[in-house]
Amino acid sequence: MIIGVLKLTFHIPHARSLKDKRSVTRKLRDRIRSRFDVSIAEVEAQDLHQRAVFGVAVVSSKASVCDAVLEDVARIAGLQEDAVLTDRATELIPIGDELYEEDDDDG
Repeated sequence: MIIGVLKLTFHIPHARSLKDKRSVTRKLRDRIRSRFDVSIAEVEAQDLHQRAVFGVAVVSSKASVCDAVLEDVARIAGLQEDAVLTDRATELIPIGDELYEEDDDDG
């Protein structure tokens, strides 16, 4: 099992209040949730008006699937009109016994 984690950091230049920020972050979060089978949450900077940090997670049996999904999420996130994607970081975490490969014929 592979867990893919993506951290997205945004600058929201037009947010003058937490209410302004919330409308932008809610729109982004809802768009990601509706398009992809991932978990997403705001994980840092909740009290800052112009900064938002999201964590996105996906689970798969293949690292390539996790990587492709998170790449698509980052691409969509970078197209946001009200927020500028300033940083992103991806990590793939293997969980379980690495001795057994998917191609193992012993069963």
